[in-house]
Parts: sequence; C-alpha cells; structure tokens
Amino acid sequence: MARPAYEVEYEQMLLGRHTLTARGGRGKESVLERSSYTLLSRIRVQGPMSIGELSDAFGLDASTLNRQTAAAVRAGLAERIPDPDGGLARKFRITDEGARILDEERERIVGSLDRVMADWSDEDVAEFARYLRRFNTGIERLGGRPWPRP
Repeated sequence: MARPAYEVEYEQMLLGRHTLTARGGRGKESVLERSSYTLLSRIRVQGPMSIGELSDAFGLDASTLNRQTAAAVRAGLAERIPDPDGGLARKFRITDEGARILDEERERIVGSLDRVMADWSDEDVAEFARYLRRFNTGIERLGGRPWPRP
C-alpha cells in the first residue's frame, strides 16, 4: 500500500491544474490571469509593496515581478506610488478598478466552489477549509514565506 502522502501529492497536482471560474474552468468572463489574481490579492491584504517585498513574498525574481506589475499597471489594476513609510523604493497599490475586478473574479470563483461543493454540508466545507489552511501554513512555514490572511 502506498504512503498516504502519495495520494496527497496526486490530488494536490490535480488541484493545481484546475482553475475555477463561473463555468468551472477558465471562462471568457475571467478578466484576471492567475498571477494577477494572486498579486492583487496579496497587495490588498498586505498593503502597498515594492518589487523587493513582492519578490520576497512570492519567491520570484525581480524580472518576473516587473513584468507582472507592469501588466497590472497598464491594465489599470495597480498603480506605482511613493513609499507611504518614506522609503526610497516605489510601491504598488491596488486601484479602485483593480479592487472591483478582483472582487468580481473572487465572486465567480466562490460561485464555482459553491457548485463543486453543493452536496457538502457546511461542516464538511469548514473542515476542508481548515485542512487546506493547515496544509498551506505548513508549506509557508517550510518555505519561510507566510501568507497574510484577512
């Protein structure tokens, strides 16, 4: 019999390939790429962040984040601002339009999750969320990159 971690690995791989939107997959109504969704979500929770802070948070190189933030700025989803704390590095802040689009995308995804788990009890959904949080915080602990939670 295989170790249970093998089953977790397989299911985690499958979860990573699924993208949920209103139609259960990447739909025409989806405005945000996965990277933009994650970037904007992090900035919203943590507040304005510099390229260096984003690099530390995501474990990505500055060139990748420069491309992602430039795309978000061009789309009007984020803006560059002086550091509110007086530092030298400019920071990125989510715009009102970015927040609106992020909220719409999140509602589409939550609607898809509601459909996926329609036959689950509220207790099952809450327990699943607790296990996912525990799993993610374990990954964050090992990687040294905790994710702020609202």
